[in-house]
Amino acid sequence: MSRSAESRDAGTATTGDPTGVTREVDQEWANQVQLRGRVSSDPEERGLPSGDVVWTFRVVVPRVRGRSGSRQAVDTIECTAWSARARRSVAAWRAGDVVEVSGSIRRRFFRAGGTAASRVEVEMVSGRRVRRSASS
Repeated sequence: MSRSAESRDAGTATTGDPTGVTREVDQEWANQVQLRGRVSSDPEERGLPSGDVVWTFRVVVPRVRGRSGSRQAVDTIECTAWSARARRSVAAWRAGDVVEVSGSIRRRFFRAGGTAASRVEVEMVSGRRVRRSASS
């Protein structure tokens, strides 16, 4: 039996991740996020000590009332754009734009002020502006 046939039988599929690496993943697991909301402030481009460039932004998504019992009306989701394609999209967005973002939840570790820190964010794979802000 071929390797690909073994993979299909074992419930795996071949996929490409945002870095272009192709690998097998178990179809039982999923880390896929889709957001549609308002950009809270202009996205920021950051140069990292490693030389990488990342765009960061927040998407504000209204909560559906009554599901969780919480009085919180919105969720503010931290997002990042690492790939060149995603960075190009985000660079044109402005505060108040309504956008759609697809990606995965990531926990990123870094050092801040001499201590280890981490943050959970959505790593954008693709996105688009649905509607421009009224002030744009």
